[in-house]
Amino acid sequence: MQVSDNNLLRNEGKVKGWIIAISVVIPVAVAILLFMPSKLDLGTNWVYFLPHLNAVINTAATIALIAGLFFIKRGNIPYHRASMSIAFGLGAIFLVSYVIYHAAAESTTFGGEGAIRGLYYFLLLTHIVLAAVALFPILFAYYYGYTDQLVKHRKVVRFAYPIWLYVTVTGVIVYLMISPYYIH
Repeated sequence: MQVSDNNLLRNEGKVKGWIIAISVVIPVAVAILLFMPSKLDLGTNWVYFLPHLNAVINTAATIALIAGLFFIKRGNIPYHRASMSIAFGLGAIFLVSYVIYHAAAESTTFGGEGAIRGLYYFLLLTHIVLAAVALFPILFAYYYGYTDQLVKHRKVVRFAYPIWLYVTVTGVIVYLMISPYYIH
């Protein structure tokens, strides 16, 4: 892609505005859904399958992220882009599934005791905080990579990649730790 011909670059200010807006609106919307007093009635108990699906999506995203790193280290840019686009798409699917689940289901309480309880809440807290801030650098990294602004892309990826990888990995770990306590 030639940067000079890219509509995204000509409208970079608008794109950055959208990235910032999305990076703020999504975590706020998720927080509202988590703490809203009554949940949405979406019919039968099908939503209780979503945490399991989310763990599979996070696992697949983790694999795509690691593959993306593998490919870029070997200079295989087309496979790197494909891997990162897959991770990005999986992240979007995860987000939709996560929002649906938390809009319709009560949160599950972790039942473990002792040191495992402290570990669970440490992982959960760091996962939540980093997930809330991860969208901002991830969107910029993806945008800069897509528009071939490689200097900016590399600079943002130094922060975005480890945060994104940590969030996907801890998402699966937190799921595995709390899954025995799901009621449905």
